[in-house]
Amino acid sequence: MGAAAEIPHPFDPLTLDEIEIAISTVKKAHGEVRFNVVALQEPRKAEMTAWLENPETAPRPKRIADVVVIAPGGKVYDGLVTLDEPKIISWVEAVGEQPIITMEELQFVEHICRKDPKVIEQCVISGIKEEDMDKVYCDPWTIGYDERFGSGVRLQQALMYYRPELDNCQYQYPLDFCPIFDADKKEIIAIDIPKVRRPLSKAAAVDYHPAAVEARGGYRNDLKPINITQPEGVSFNLKGREIEWQNWKFHIGFSYREGIVLNNITYNDKGTVRPIFYRLSLAEMVVPYGNPEHPHQRKHALDQGEYGAGYMANSLSLGCDCKGSIHYLDAHFPTQAGGLRTIKNAICIHEEDAGILFKHTDFRDDSVIVTRGRKLIVQQIFTAANYEYVVAWVFHQDGTIQPEIKLTGILNTYSMLPDEDTHGWGTQVFPSVNAHNHQHLFCLRIDANVDGPNNTVYLSDAMPSDAPVGSPENFYGNAFYNRRTKLSTTGEAMTDYDSKTSRTWEICNPNKLNPYSKKPVSYKLVSREALTMLPKPGSLVWKRAAFARHAVHVTPYADDQLWPAGRHVPQTSGEPSKGITEWIGDGSASIDNKDIVLWHTFGVTHFPSPEDFPVMPAEPMMLLLRPRNFFAGNPVMDVPPSYASTPSQVQAGKGAWEAADGMSKLAFEDRETNGHVTKVEGEGGSCCGTSSGVNGTNGVNGH
Repeated sequence: MGAAAEIPHPFDPLTLDEIEIAISTVKKAHGEVRFNVVALQEPRKAEMTAWLENPETAPRPKRIADVVVIAPGGKVYDGLVTLDEPKIISWVEAVGEQPIITMEELQFVEHICRKDPKVIEQCVISGIKEEDMDKVYCDPWTIGYDERFGSGVRLQQALMYYRPELDNCQYQYPLDFCPIFDADKKEIIAIDIPKVRRPLSKAAAVDYHPAAVEARGGYRNDLKPINITQPEGVSFNLKGREIEWQNWKFHIGFSYREGIVLNNITYNDKGTVRPIFYRLSLAEMVVPYGNPEHPHQRKHALDQGEYGAGYMANSLSLGCDCKGSIHYLDAHFPTQAGGLRTIKNAICIHEEDAGILFKHTDFRDDSVIVTRGRKLIVQQIFTAANYEYVVAWVFHQDGTIQPEIKLTGILNTYSMLPDEDTHGWGTQVFPSVNAHNHQHLFCLRIDANVDGPNNTVYLSDAMPSDAPVGSPENFYGNAFYNRRTKLSTTGEAMTDYDSKTSRTWEICNPNKLNPYSKKPVSYKLVSREALTMLPKPGSLVWKRAAFARHAVHVTPYADDQLWPAGRHVPQTSGEPSKGITEWIGDGSASIDNKDIVLWHTFGVTHFPSPEDFPVMPAEPMMLLLRPRNFFAGNPVMDVPPSYASTPSQVQAGKGAWEAADGMSKLAFEDRETNGHVTKVEGEGGSCCGTSSGVNGTNGVNGH
């Protein structure tokens, strides 16, 4: 493990050396197996909290590897391996379950499809020459669940496509049949063929690569460069994987399944370090498609539980995926054979201008203060077959955390006859290309620690007064208030968004009150993109993705309750229920003034359109975790303003306080306003703020 200085932080992902130790230990005991997972088993919370409070004297949590392997014969085992003194401390068979699908397994299916006689036969029927099988491609998906096969055999379904030329976008040439691949036999065991056959499209390609764009007239030539520079370096400090920035401090981890994991998030409030969240992550997602025809009912990918946001992470590039002064973190994973795989630059960390932080202008004399904010972004991008997911954790100076996801990439497509009726389940986005309706539903896991471990969640609704117009309590009918409803049990906490009341959820510490409002300190979840899952109750996806039945669930904290769809997701039927429904049980467990976890499902419903094809402009969605009654006042008044002039300075004709950027000169040039000449001293100045109406004239021009 190296010298003491090189010992990983307990939250750090496993190092390459640790992955090797775990693999070697398992091989010695169990021979040649396929490694699906070798990852950190996160320290038990009680043990970790004690160490965080006093790292000098408290026992350091042991490093333990969580291992999932597939043994000969298809048997699946979950194991735990201690790394300080390598040994297996747990080894349990996962009967009737399939572990996460690795990238190697996905890539293998295409080679099998191209050689399989039954697949070749269907390609010929579709209009592809047998000698052109090298132009046939597939996106392997987990099969979801198919009652014909169950969960005892490890399967993938192959969504088939054709590329006339190597650089073509394959999704404009979908094929109408779906082979099913058996990972143990390494062969195609069945092919789903539709009742109505749809031959290969002959439409001319519409590609998005540079040569194709140039052939259609070329790129725009009126864009001037935007350069982002930080000549004095960045404002954050990264020690190992712990980052400090603008009163924030937290640890940046990375999971094969969740991708970015943030731990021990605190804010330094004028010298007092205050805990806010113990752990934040994007814990699961589901993408249900809306075409009821077989076999499209199987298309409801739980991408994180079935493939892993970490395993599918992109290697990020400067100037493309991230721009500015960037710091990168790598990710390390095992191969199935027991080798090592590194994703360079899996995480990028950088700052951006965040626009106006606060501003006020006095209309009487145009005295003004304006302060620009900045934000810290911790970002990853992962590719799930056709879609790209840009996942950013955005930290603001005022204590706000903004999880943000952007969707881009390419629509999942299916073949159609010329102008075939899609029955409303999809849209023709290109000749013979049907893009089915679908949703993207993400589950955010919020391990609350708002000013301490014991928290309570309240519903917060904007409500008109119950008193009628003309009554003594509400004579003019204009009264409204904030109705707060305590969620005391896991059953009560199963709640949904209500746009009529601008509903939010407040994670409160009832044991600590704000000195002025006398309300509990809290963080508010603001999410206007909380969707209703459209597949009906009792449907296959409804059973498998129980976390998406409500916008919010709350559970008491328990170690290892990390993934709301269950530990092993591929080929589950949803019965018996795993994950969040299992943890909630009969709904009677108390979550009042407890160590709790809030699970929030949000997302977007996508009715595709031609504008989304052949590649989709990024579609953003975001939510906010905002301090409410947490601080005694505005926590960012100490951020230096871009420009400030007080009424007394204006009256005396004195120069203003400015932190000029030297670029935005237009607002500071001599100009005439209603006959009054205005001039601000200094070089060029910042982007805003003027001192007009000198010597008592207010310079107001009317509204």
